[in-house]
Amino acid sequence: MSGTLALVVPPGPGLPDGLVVPGEELVERFSRASGPGGQGVNTTDSRVELVFDATASSVLPPRAAQRLGVVRVVATEQRSQRQNRAAARDRLAERIREACAPPPPKRVPTKPSKASRRRRLEAKVRRGRTKALRGRVQPD
Repeated sequence: MSGTLALVVPPGPGLPDGLVVPGEELVERFSRASGPGGQGVNTTDSRVELVFDATASSVLPPRAAQRLGVVRVVATEQRSQRQNRAAARDRLAERIREACAPPPPKRVPTKPSKASRRRRLEAKVRRGRTKALRGRVQPD
């Protein structure tokens, strides 16, 4: 069954104005969930599966759509369909926000400073001198 409610992705890194995914691009399926719920677990469709094909989306930037592909989110933690539906939508919004975020800046490797190289060599010399004093037994 197709979802009719649009998904609102709040603003974040890469999405300064937020994003609204039309409900036509989302597919929601409901089924019976296992787990807690007593006798009601056998009769209510509380499990929610939310499917979003990002590659066919009209609102996502191409880079984010390529990173996401087809996203499938399942929520079964709560006993009510309404709460599981909200949880699945929140998770999908978070995945979309992460995909739209710019990549972290490249790490630039650093060189040791002259002082640190000097200290390292001095420590090696000191350690060598200490070891040189060990283990040599002079015959009497």
